[in-house]
Amino acid sequence: QVQLVESGGGLVQAGGSLRLSCEASGLPFSRYSMGWFRQAPGKEREFVVAITWSTGSADYAESVKGRFTISRDNAKNTLYLQMNSLKPEDTAVYYCAASTYSGSLLRNVRLYPHWGQGTQVTVSS
Repeated sequence: QVQLVESGGGLVQAGGSLRLSCEASGLPFSRYSMGWFRQAPGKEREFVVAITWSTGSADYAESVKGRFTISRDNAKNTLYLQMNSLKPEDTAVYYCAASTYSGSLLRNVRLYPHWGQGTQVTVSS
């Protein structure tokens, strides 16, 4: 049974930083591309960033480019999202997800069969 468990969310002031983690089990983590998505109240789930399993290359949404950094530790089956210079508009529930796809296809929320339960990030102004 695949499990993705996010942690690290919380309340932070604008300009602050948070580091999210996503611990995976029940799947060959190193063989899966991983993504972070977020969903704000009343909005659709949106792509934030993804990392392709085979190349380690990352693709960022324009809104987070230069502020967020995705990384993974395959030995620990863990995905990370370092979020710096946070803005109130970054407030959302953040989800990690696993996919067998690569590259730009990872922007498609429908190509992820495995999802975590989400962690709340709230940025105050």
